[in-house]
This record gives sequence, C-alpha cells and structure tokens, in this order.
Amino acid sequence: MSEPSMRKPTKKAFHFPKNANGHAKADGKQASEESAAAAAAPDAKPAPAKAVKQKRAKPIDAAEVSPVAEMKAKRAKKEKVVRDSFTMPKSDYEKIAALKQKCLDAGVSVKKSELLRAGLLLLDSAPTTEGLLAAVSAVETVKTGRPAES
Repeated sequence: MSEPSMRKPTKKAFHFPKNANGHAKADGKQASEESAAAAAAPDAKPAPAKAVKQKRAKPIDAAEVSPVAEMKAKRAKKEKVVRDSFTMPKSDYEKIAALKQKCLDAGVSVKKSELLRAGLLLLDSAPTTEGLLAAVSAVETVKTGRPAES
C-alpha cells in the first residue's frame, strides 16, 4: 500500500486584496481618503492610516421618546419567575380545583398558580392586619416535605 501524500503548508493562508499603494484595502471613509490622496500626489509617500473614531450614542431627551418605544421598554422588563414546591392538605388542593371550576363556569381559564397569586393579592389588599392575621391563624400547620407513600 502506498502512503497518502500530504501537502506542505503554504505561507499565506488568506489572500487580502491590495490597493494601488500595496496596502490591504480598508473599510469606508479611510479607504476613500487614501485613494484620493494617492490620486492627487502619486509621487508622495502614503500618509499613515488614521484611527477611525467611533461615534457615541446621543442621549435621548424625554420629549423625543415615542409612546411605542415606551411600551416596548415596559414589555421588555418582565419580572423573573421563581419555581417552588410546597405541601398542602388534600382538602385545600380540592378547594383549588373547585375554584378553577368556578372560573371555567364563568368562562375564564385559570391556572393553579394564578389562583394562588390572586389569593395573595386579596390578602395583601386586606384593610387591616387583623384580617390577614385571622386568615393566617385559620390555616392549619402542615408538616413540610413529601407525603409518606401509602
């Protein structure tokens, strides 16, 4: 069997196109300045390349912001969600199912998490702290963790 022949590596991996001065082509404004200078004075030495300054973004005045941009900014900032698990008695779990069915009968589809968040809103909007404390004291304490298999 014959051994496969390998090519020797070349010195240049890429070919960069060059302009009339023998330099690699540059982008945009700098390239047009160099070509104009070379055409004006062909005997003169090429001028050193100038560094291109980047423009900074102008600060936007509040009057210039459109209502559409404001709406997009508000929609873009969504609150992070947190995944959590908790333990509750079976009777409370059945109450969630009953509340979901009430919402379906009214023509509104709702998730468990939405029901729980609605309950939080109601508790938060309680007129006095006594109402909140009464609701908390009415809830029985449950052992945390996963229930034992039966």
